[in-house]
Amino acid sequence: MAVEQQEVSGSRPGGSAAGRGAPVRRRAWIVLALLVCLMLVNYADKVVVGLAGVGMKEELGLDDAGFGVIQSSFFWLFAVGSVLGGWLGGKVRARWLLAGIATLWALSLAPMAAQVGFTTIVACRVLLGFAEGPTTALAMQVAHSWFPAHKRAIPSSIVVAGAGIGPLIAAPVLTWVILAYSWHAAFAVLAVCGAVVTLLWLVGGDSGPEDAQGGHGAAAAGPVLPEWVPLRRLFSTGTLIGMCLLFFVAYANTSVKVSWLPLYLREGLGYDATTAGKLVALPYLGSAIAVIVVGVVSAVLTRRGVGSRVTRGVLPGAMVLVSGVCTIAFSSLDRGVPQMVLLVLSSCLNSAGYGVAFAGLADVLPAKQRGAVFGIVTGIYSLGGVVAPLVVGRLVDGGDSIALGYGNGFLVLGLTMIAGALAALLLVNPARDAAKLTAE
Repeated sequence: MAVEQQEVSGSRPGGSAAGRGAPVRRRAWIVLALLVCLMLVNYADKVVVGLAGVGMKEELGLDDAGFGVIQSSFFWLFAVGSVLGGWLGGKVRARWLLAGIATLWALSLAPMAAQVGFTTIVACRVLLGFAEGPTTALAMQVAHSWFPAHKRAIPSSIVVAGAGIGPLIAAPVLTWVILAYSWHAAFAVLAVCGAVVTLLWLVGGDSGPEDAQGGHGAAAAGPVLPEWVPLRRLFSTGTLIGMCLLFFVAYANTSVKVSWLPLYLREGLGYDATTAGKLVALPYLGSAIAVIVVGVVSAVLTRRGVGSRVTRGVLPGAMVLVSGVCTIAFSSLDRGVPQMVLLVLSSCLNSAGYGVAFAGLADVLPAKQRGAVFGIVTGIYSLGGVVAPLVVGRLVDGGDSIALGYGNGFLVLGLTMIAGALAALLLVNPARDAAKLTAE
């Protein structure tokens, strides 16, 4: 590793920077591909309970509120895992830390391959949530360690795209597995996938060179931040406050989509299992495409001199705002093509800004604190994943009909998203806050 680090950082005697640049760039994209694989499995693990929901409810005799507890339990220790993982991210080598986390995923899924009761399911979901909590933050930290500050929008968006690709692949495949075998078999498949991805990461994954991680040097954009800023000071900036609010409402939307969308399509709208499995994939397909497109747009605007307030603040905030409007709109329509178009559009816009928003966060964070702060931010916004599935479950149970109950749930969700997005549009300004932190 010492030799590899010398090659990456440019400190090996007798070699030219130009000669070493190409291997480093190739390694960066290989690591980025492995991070996408990790995110792919991460989100496939999340969506499987929604796909297995009908069979799981029938086997265990659960009502919607009880199933909402199972969905919410995933997030009970999610914040704890996020903060702990972020803290460990600065102390444990990324190769071993992410491999250990992915191993826990597989271990938490394995018991579900057999007959289990409600308590065991909840315990497994809590462990999975704890293990998956820090994944996005750590993946972003590793990705940012391979790219300088002004080039992070596209890699960040590609990492987030993995979150859309996972359910896109998993929804039809796992639906087939569930129908052909059982919902238990779907968990067995994911446990094996988790083990395979862990081995791949151990072979090829790790953090990048320190100069890219720090984001300094001639290519870096913006002021050079201090090496350390008190957390109280960081979390009093408008950018951190606004991003936490934006991520909170966006993740509430994501968690409802993961938890309830398959059941909404089947129970609320009356689609059969096969059709619902295919329709569930559409929002994730759109999200995977949209997040990369937005990353490219942000990068192009940055190269043309547009400030980070617009490229990494207004852009994601506006998309979540419109997503909230679409969420309210599709919940008021009957089943049909217009409703599905709005549903897919809501999902695409909600997810598309994640990558550039994380890049905006990195603009105001010292490199040594990036992993810890990403973990804290992830822990904060994961609370949206705790609350949203429970609220939707209770509203579904309390509605005059299942369809009306789902409609009420999506209406509340859409209004919440609009409020959070408006706050973010007013507060987020990475360039302003980075300048303030540098001057203090």
